[in-house]
Amino acid sequence: MRRFSWLFTVGVVISLCLIASLSLGVGAAGTIELTYWTHTDDNRTEIEDRYIAEFTEMYPNVKIKRVVNEGSKMGDLVLTAFSAQNAPDIFNLPIEQQYAYVQHHRVAPVNYKAAGYKGADDLKSQYLDGTFDAVTMDGEIYGLPLELTNWCIYINKRIFRDAGLDPEKDYPKTWEEMADISDKIAIREGDIIVRRGFDFRYPYYLVSVLPMIEQLGGKLLSDDGKKAIVNDEAWLKVLEYVRDWGPHGRNLGSPTYTSPRKIWNKDNNDMAMCLSGFYQQGRLRIDNPEFFESNEWMVIPFPVFEKAVNNVACSYYGHYMMVNAQTSKEKQEMAWKFIAYMLDHPMEYLMKVNIMQPRKDLLESEEFKELPYMDIFMGDMEKAHIVFLHENGYQFERFIKEAVESVMLSEVPPKEALDTLRERIQEVIDAEL
Repeated sequence: MRRFSWLFTVGVVISLCLIASLSLGVGAAGTIELTYWTHTDDNRTEIEDRYIAEFTEMYPNVKIKRVVNEGSKMGDLVLTAFSAQNAPDIFNLPIEQQYAYVQHHRVAPVNYKAAGYKGADDLKSQYLDGTFDAVTMDGEIYGLPLELTNWCIYINKRIFRDAGLDPEKDYPKTWEEMADISDKIAIREGDIIVRRGFDFRYPYYLVSVLPMIEQLGGKLLSDDGKKAIVNDEAWLKVLEYVRDWGPHGRNLGSPTYTSPRKIWNKDNNDMAMCLSGFYQQGRLRIDNPEFFESNEWMVIPFPVFEKAVNNVACSYYGHYMMVNAQTSKEKQEMAWKFIAYMLDHPMEYLMKVNIMQPRKDLLESEEFKELPYMDIFMGDMEKAHIVFLHENGYQFERFIKEAVESVMLSEVPPKEALDTLRERIQEVIDAEL
């Protein structure tokens, strides 16, 4: 049995109660009921609730239920829902998680006419080149981009100065400097860190940790896709780095602490730096207007190792709006109409939510070019590439998570963790060949 198919069966029983209310058919008296699952973002909820109200006013026979899920949990929820053949009509996930849904025909191709396009070429002509590469199969496009995102480092200037550092001059350019600076900033009560300099976005290893390995010349898979783990030295260097970062090393951070981006906005002297996207600014504006307007924060590029052989920045990824292939054709058509209606507000998504749709009309606008720190994000994007994509990428990321966190939290030797990681990934690859 294919490994991905096996994953779709995991957790069905315990999750049925979460998805039993979903409907795949058309309601009474011709009513079309759509369910839309997305991740938490209060700023986006505000505008998308309005889009739903406007759309259903235009189409009185349509009802849309928008369900918000915690981003880190949504991948599992969608996976389980599809395995139970009771998935939402519309959903978005990071593309590294959505990629397998395209490869396994779990989602429907874009209905170009319903979305307002003449065809695939017309759709592609209105977006940045390469936007649809990750969601194209056999000439058909399977998703419309809600956003294209990369991550840079947000800095709290106040905390830097409190630690005797000049944020404009002393910010970290390398990962070695990141550890040293975080050590100077950290405040501990015994072994507990009450002020961190920086910490990683631990669930998202393909986006932010794999590029660190690539900086040193490593790869997850060989170019032909047949061999797991290329350049052991690069992998061991990064595993040793995170081991030293953790509680059994320099004690700078850990996945057991609250995610940095969730507390950085509060400006409570507990998080100096966080790794996040341009959208963080929109959330900061709502969460902490005083801090947002204070000029006491800044954005810097993704660091590189001192001996890096590749100047690779944090990978960029997309959230694509996709439609469940299991639902009726009538619902699919209406779903694409609704998605197109929502996404036809690129400037409002950018200004209110700070997420970027890679539409040419947006990217070429003066409003876009003048946004704060956009030059930093676009500069890093030029040095980056799209996140690693593979039909088993979601599973590979879990294996990397186990390797990193076993080294960091359980004192497993990096060589042992790497050998286990290689064995697990190779087993999946060999099963697919």
